[in-house]
Amino acid sequence: MCKSENKNPENTFEESLDMGDTSDSGDSDVSMSDSNSVASDEENEQTLESSAFENADSDIEEPIDEEEEDETIKAIRQESQKERDRPPNIKCEDFITDISFHPQNDLLAVASIVGDVLLYKYSNEENILERTLELHTRACRDIEFSADGNILFSTSKDKSIMMSDVETGKLVKFYENSHDVAVNCLTVIDENLFATGDDDGTIKLWDLREKSDKQIYKTKKNEDYISDLITNESKKYLIGSSGDGSIISIDLEQRKIHMQSEEYEEELTCLGIFRTETKLISGSSKGKLFVYNWEEFGLHSDIFPGTKTAINSLIPITENIVVTACEDGNLRATHLFPHRHLGIVGQHDLSVENVDICNTGQFLASSSHNNDIKFWNIQYFEDFEKVDQKHKKHNKKKELKNNLPSSNIKNASDFFSGLV
Repeated sequence: MCKSENKNPENTFEESLDMGDTSDSGDSDVSMSDSNSVASDEENEQTLESSAFENADSDIEEPIDEEEEDETIKAIRQESQKERDRPPNIKCEDFITDISFHPQNDLLAVASIVGDVLLYKYSNEENILERTLELHTRACRDIEFSADGNILFSTSKDKSIMMSDVETGKLVKFYENSHDVAVNCLTVIDENLFATGDDDGTIKLWDLREKSDKQIYKTKKNEDYISDLITNESKKYLIGSSGDGSIISIDLEQRKIHMQSEEYEEELTCLGIFRTETKLISGSSKGKLFVYNWEEFGLHSDIFPGTKTAINSLIPITENIVVTACEDGNLRATHLFPHRHLGIVGQHDLSVENVDICNTGQFLASSSHNNDIKFWNIQYFEDFEKVDQKHKKHNKKKELKNNLPSSNIKNASDFFSGLV
């Protein structure tokens, strides 16, 4: 036994001095040592036996409620076998500056602050990184697919515009110094035309058929950055929103300014088109939604107040429903006509910067400041089209905090209703 085999240090030292001594005193010392060793062995055996009995007592399991155990195991098994209704999250190493769904395939493009674009093939089971496009020397600001999905457009802080072949990853066209400053946003108008806006408020129109790398139109009516650009199916007007708080519209056919709105005391950050292209909507840095009648961009027709937290991006879900990506980390759904806050679609820990909808309309994807991308199954919005509560009383504060089916958080009322 380990403990009995360890000699006393003092005895060991004395034995080394008396080595070879055969006197009676030496025999006496050895006998005493052996006696102590035997006593020590007996004490250890008693200790081990006592410990064994104690362990045996502690190993006796208390009776388990078999019914409770079965329910727990059943719940765990059901959860593990439950099919996912959306793709898993994507975690990126670098800060995400923009995301864009492919118009036809299950492909998501992710732009980063280092200038790369990552192409992910997504499904409910897994997300696969199919390709990394190392494009720009500085932060990529905006990305967008062509209508057929064959070309990926990208703009950057390095002042360049790039067009890349999605299938091969090869560069198709390159505008090196397209603007004097960082190119903040772009929109693809048709197979030949696209437009860009920069940090100084300049908007440029480009034609891919031109042999030169010069824009075909340029204007600078805004005093701050161009935050977003959009057009409708008729392609008659190009609309831009700006950090100076104004909306500008450009007549694409005549290539001249159509009109510019008054300047609001807040930044206009994003744009969307609704109601069969009869309404333009803009999000603001103070959480408001400004609505304009189409072709009447000089002054808003409605204002929808929100939570007073900045709206960084928005996306139309239906002709009447918009989802906004907010600085407080929430994705909020709003019904426009009649105006109702439907609730929270999903949450991030930090500010939500970008949001997009897939080609089937089933999933939203959103990115935030902590470099993650989350997917949200929003099929339930099909049941929200018939919102007819205009003349009924409703609690706006409660609506703003209401969690929709895709949310990570459940409503307290839903929890307690399950206990009834």
